[in-house]
Amino acid sequence: MKEEKVIVVDFGGQYNQLVARRVRECNVYCEIYSYKTDIEKIKEMNPKGIILTGGPNSCYEEGAPSCTRELFELGIPVLGLCYGAQLMMHVLGGKVEKAPVREYGKTEVHFDTASKIFQNVSKSSVCWMSHTDYIANVASGFAITAYTADCPVAAAENAAQNLYAIQFHPEVLHTVEGTKMLSNFVLGVCGCSGNWKMDSFVENSIREIREKVGNGKVLCALSGGVDSSVAAVMLSKAVGEQLTCVFVDHGLLRKNEGDEVEAVFGEEGNYDLNFIRVNAQERFYEKLAGVEEPERKRKIIGEEFIRVFEEEAKKIGAVDFLVQGTIYPDVVESGLGGESAVIKSHHNVGGLPDYVDFKEIIEPLRDLFKDEVRKAGLELGLPEHLVYRQPFPGPGLGIRIIGDVTAEKVRIVQDADAIYREEIANAGLDKGIGQYFAALTNMKSVGVMGDERTYDYAIALRAVNTVDFMTAEAAQIPWDVLGKVSSRIVNEVKGVNRVLYDCTGKPPATIEFE
Repeated sequence: MKEEKVIVVDFGGQYNQLVARRVRECNVYCEIYSYKTDIEKIKEMNPKGIILTGGPNSCYEEGAPSCTRELFELGIPVLGLCYGAQLMMHVLGGKVEKAPVREYGKTEVHFDTASKIFQNVSKSSVCWMSHTDYIANVASGFAITAYTADCPVAAAENAAQNLYAIQFHPEVLHTVEGTKMLSNFVLGVCGCSGNWKMDSFVENSIREIREKVGNGKVLCALSGGVDSSVAAVMLSKAVGEQLTCVFVDHGLLRKNEGDEVEAVFGEEGNYDLNFIRVNAQERFYEKLAGVEEPERKRKIIGEEFIRVFEEEAKKIGAVDFLVQGTIYPDVVESGLGGESAVIKSHHNVGGLPDYVDFKEIIEPLRDLFKDEVRKAGLELGLPEHLVYRQPFPGPGLGIRIIGDVTAEKVRIVQDADAIYREEIANAGLDKGIGQYFAALTNMKSVGVMGDERTYDYAIALRAVNTVDFMTAEAAQIPWDVLGKVSSRIVNEVKGVNRVLYDCTGKPPATIEFE
């Protein structure tokens, strides 16, 4: 499955996952590694190509993230992007310095289309620039292959050595022909065959799980969300009755969701699963009482999850494996994949307690991005309405309630969110928005209702458009729809007197509030 691999070496760039995602769109498997990864480990992986990401530093400053000259002498094609391009020049003897004119945003770039990287690309095209340094002199053996009005070296290459440097970001959608450029590198320069496809991933994963588990017993953490549902069905196809799926209702689910999950996977459902529902609402509320810090909430929820699973495992006898629906962005954002700052700990990754009472954890979706998980779900035969369900974080409403969590606050956000989702569907917008939900702020403000003064909470509505959940833009919901949602929430949800709409993109914000 993964014989053919391209690796992304991460220098702290905000688009590191996006680079890997774009490579996978070429049907080539790709993984992210920190720039601190030992050169010997890179040699052992024997990648078909190496891509160096952007980063916030200046490569010529002391202590800046770097790499050895040997990386460029392995005989493996290397593509440097932004900081990666500057670092390539710096290490190989070129000159990088502060640019006379900083470039940021959409910029017209002129290309030498004789370059393998720019084959079938227009002579001039809009690209996304984001740099304060620039390549003043290219290293020996390099030829300039692109320029802008303010940047004399927008791209350079040493074609004989298969070394390519691009100053802009081909991985972002703002670069009009960026996907074509990355495809030219991965398929053209690196010679990848592009045979990594979802049907073979599913087939191979089921075989590997079957071999790994043998006669062992497996316990699956089933939340009812897309990730855990796909993981559960994959495991059921691999090991059948050796699998028990435990659904923990932690009291932080969307309105009526516990019953909906049971209807899909329980006795009335279509899946051959041993399904157990644990109602642990009060237990979680007790543990979270008075806790306001987001990371602590995540850790508490993650640890309590495992404690509940341990207890259930003891009831059903010896359990050898625990299954979790961890996906690749969880791994990278928890600081385990690349070099970018830890954004948040995911309860499937960073929230695990030190002691877990199982032999091993199985994470069959650990290598997949969200849209790839959906493709895997369809391959496994899951119904579309389940596969394309709204994403929901593992810690649930615990991170959509700013500050401490109480049963009353959960009720407020559940009711507000149900109204929001209902009206979005009524307006026919539900299929076109990447993710949308209501969150409860910790802000109280003065209002007037029925000639009386109120002092109640503000609900924040969030809706974003995104392809891969790594970057996102706020959705432009029609004002009349927002007005109807706002009116209904204020009138129907006790404890709320104000509704706000969050129009921030990712970055700088995250999609979730905590």
